[in-house]
Amino acid sequence: MTAVTATSAPTDLPEVAPLVITATGVVSAAGFGAGPLRDVLAGTSAPHDEPVDPDAAEHPARSVRTVARFDRAALLGRKGTRNLDRLTQLGLLAADQAIAGLPGGLGGARLDRTGVVVGTTAGSIATATDVGRDTIVHEKPYMVNPATFPNTVMNACSGQIAIRHGLLGVNAAVSGGALSWLLAVRYARTALSSGRADRLLVGAVEEVTARTAWAWHLTGLLAPDAPLGEGAAFFVVAPAGGGTPVAELLGCEVGYFGGAGPGLYGGLRRTIAAAVARSGLTAADIDVVVPGATAHTRLARMERRALGTELGVLPPTLDVLPAVGEAYSASGALQLAALLATGGGNRVALLTSVGEDGGAGAMVVRC
Repeated sequence: MTAVTATSAPTDLPEVAPLVITATGVVSAAGFGAGPLRDVLAGTSAPHDEPVDPDAAEHPARSVRTVARFDRAALLGRKGTRNLDRLTQLGLLAADQAIAGLPGGLGGARLDRTGVVVGTTAGSIATATDVGRDTIVHEKPYMVNPATFPNTVMNACSGQIAIRHGLLGVNAAVSGGALSWLLAVRYARTALSSGRADRLLVGAVEEVTARTAWAWHLTGLLAPDAPLGEGAAFFVVAPAGGGTPVAELLGCEVGYFGGAGPGLYGGLRRTIAAAVARSGLTAADIDVVVPGATAHTRLARMERRALGTELGVLPPTLDVLPAVGEAYSASGALQLAALLATGGGNRVALLTSVGEDGGAGAMVVRC
């Protein structure tokens, strides 16, 4: 599960042992859980499409996919949650769902061998900018609410999940933009294969605010009709034999290829080939693809071309963008959640992620 470079020879890579997913949790614009997400993907219901943050009136004229009807006290309880920011609350709710999906929950588990890995980019941008602004506009000695400061660190969500469930094992926040989920899986595989944990809660989370909406809007990187999205998805991951699997995580490869130039196309092809080789499969074994860059005008064409070139004939495609939006750090996790929500049948799926920073990644999943 090593990162590949532009000069790698993916066909020489040895097969990796699969990881199993034993429980899942997802919060998205479709609602809470896999059922609402499945309904939106099937076209039988619609995602929530209005801003919900306190600065909703300041959003640019762009479609969004946001989590509606989020009652913190009712969903998470009042104790210890009042000062948590929205991003952390979304992550907690998805993690709660995943743990609740385990037979018996965490009962009987060694909590010192159970940990958390969260994919993010910078944690909550809204919280960090709010605290920064308060230090400027408030009178000296800078009357900033001290209860909000812990939310400004990148690992606030992973830490709160561990505190809530008493998890004493590995705890990490992995930053990687569009590749955050894939990098979190790579980190989890290293921790599990090296014996540092028995099972891990692995996920990714993102929020939509007026600030992030304007940042995306002004870059011009997204298609004009592409919605911005938020949400979280978490999965209980263990080595093979660590529980009854709902899916298997096979090959997972990432690489950085010098920005969004010509090298990125070749880099994505190499990560696709490497992920398939790591899985012990061939391109002919892929039943469905779940692309991640469909909101990006230029990257979407490049991603689709790379998939077609590497796979020969492009299999059926699951486009999750209309349901969950461009969710950046959470995109990969929501791609997987959408795949699992649409049903099993022993399919082999290829998920891809591409970033404007030159990052490219691919994962093979059997579900």
